[in-house]
Amino acid sequence: MVKYLYTAFFVCFRIRGFMRPFTGRAPRRILCRVQKTLSVINLSAISKNIKFLRRRAGSAKFYAVVKADAYGHGAERVSLHIQPQVDGFCVALTEEGAALRIAGVTKPVLVLTPLTSADDALAAAFYNLSVTVNGSASARLCAGLSCHIKVNTGMNRYGCNIGELPVVLSTLASVGARVDGVYSHLYCPAEAREREAQLALFEEAERLVKAAYPRAVCHISASGGTLLGGKFIKGAVRCGISMYGYAPQGFSREGLSPALKVYARRIQKTDVCGRGAGYMVATKNYASLSAYRLGYADGFARTVPLGEGNLCMDAFVSEEDGEFIEVLSDADEYAARCGTISYEVLCSVTRRSERVYIN
Repeated sequence: MVKYLYTAFFVCFRIRGFMRPFTGRAPRRILCRVQKTLSVINLSAISKNIKFLRRRAGSAKFYAVVKADAYGHGAERVSLHIQPQVDGFCVALTEEGAALRIAGVTKPVLVLTPLTSADDALAAAFYNLSVTVNGSASARLCAGLSCHIKVNTGMNRYGCNIGELPVVLSTLASVGARVDGVYSHLYCPAEAREREAQLALFEEAERLVKAAYPRAVCHISASGGTLLGGKFIKGAVRCGISMYGYAPQGFSREGLSPALKVYARRIQKTDVCGRGAGYMVATKNYASLSAYRLGYADGFARTVPLGEGNLCMDAFVSEEDGEFIEVLSDADEYAARCGTISYEVLCSVTRRSERVYIN
């Protein structure tokens, strides 16, 4: 029943015209067709970023991280486009993995959030997903499942400690789980002391797991570790933010191309009446102002002006005079204005927008 509900949802979603692929070249040609906030995703940029990252990773397997709707780029559409370039995918939730399968993704999919319930185990089996084991409790749920063991090497978020590994391995063997990998996450990859300490712990875990499961794939590097290269490249890498054109803090994004631009559409141009500009008193006299259909409900920060005054929930006003204006092309720059990071910006700013894909 769950499968049929997912299928019906996605069919309706596409019939109504959302997530419609577009093969035009220039945003100007696209904009005249769309009458709402527009997110333009450059699939070629994502493909080029993967090629760049694969060169850094050498012969290691490449897992594309498409959790959080591919960081706001559209997980199903992006995954289908890059599937020939990658060895597998990583998602955060079982539901995200199920959506990829329904969309037609056939390569391995690893759910990064540890397995905590029999329901998720059943869904993972049904959709052929690999699960994450973070201790003996999750190991007991893995009968017949593909799994990767997550090891805590200092981030203290998910994962079992080194001392727990013997019990975890024994439990997995007793329930007949298939251990396909062991992994961890570098929490400060730009800081040499921290990453070296984590690597040493991970290599201890690697030896324990490999002794029991010689074919298990080892991976500790996400985007930061992949950009570091060298000894941080194990059997696989998991790249998220770098695939979309950005780098973790402390790393250069040279060689990477941002894939997302967001445009707001003008709804009305009006001769100014009174002294207001949105919800604020105007700071100067305007002859006219235009209202653009994008606000904080679309994931943009209310306190960071895009035009005149604060953003409203659904719109902002500006003295700009174009039918469309570009409101985001560099998530690092906008994140700096908001006091956050590019990850949060990308995951937020495509709410309620029409996604258009170009090559």
